[in-house]
Amino acid sequence: MREPSIDTHSALDLTPVQVRERCRSGELTGPTAGLAHVQANLVVLPRSLAFDFLVFCHRNPKPCPLLDITEAGDPEPRMIAPGADIRTDLPLYRIFKNGELVEETGDIRAYWRSDSVAFLIGCSFTFESAMLQAGLPVRHIEEGKNVPMYRTSLSCSPVGCFSGPIVVSMRPLSPLHAIRAVQITSRYPKSHGAPLHIGDAAHLGIQNLDAPDYGDPVTVYEHETPVFWACGVTPQAVILHARPEIAITHAPGHMFIADTPGVGEAL
Repeated sequence: MREPSIDTHSALDLTPVQVRERCRSGELTGPTAGLAHVQANLVVLPRSLAFDFLVFCHRNPKPCPLLDITEAGDPEPRMIAPGADIRTDLPLYRIFKNGELVEETGDIRAYWRSDSVAFLIGCSFTFESAMLQAGLPVRHIEEGKNVPMYRTSLSCSPVGCFSGPIVVSMRPLSPLHAIRAVQITSRYPKSHGAPLHIGDAAHLGIQNLDAPDYGDPVTVYEHETPVFWACGVTPQAVILHARPEIAITHAPGHMFIADTPGVGEAL
């Protein structure tokens, strides 16, 4: 994996276009948590699988809230970021072949095909600015880490070759802060909305909070409880089951930045 050449804090005051330009130039390669914009997960599949994946997203709206879908072979997400290029405008991508992770790269033009269809899926990073504005802690931002993400024992509704576990992201909060977080994040249904679970991680089949499947472990203080949101990394877990010839995703925590402001509830 590439090391970040500039950190997220140096990008906080940039517009979405400027963030994407820095991704395209290779200046910004780290996680995008803390940027006050609408953020999106990415899945790129061959057109032959696109309809089934579209239905999969509609049947699993909590982990896979769709923001935009590109035309086959067209890398421009015209609804949420006209002029952007899906092939270059994320900090870091993952390439899967037959369900195996084969590469992480900052540019997928070599893998883009005339039948490639890109899906942009809402991300919980979008509502973190609203949480911070309300005085709620966001631990992975405080500690300069990527958000911890876990595969759960909950299953997605299957469609065609697409099936697998729901992935969740976790943010530790005090009971009072957790209540406020529910109120805030429920206004962002296109960014996973309200939490999926609050409390004992074992109810989700998670055995060890210090060993996330994706991202980094964060501190959970004695007075806090873990709060779990559905996560757009779910398709990556599903791809391991589906084993398509080729699939491209964002690297966990390294999101696409859309043009619509993320502080409000426009989405």
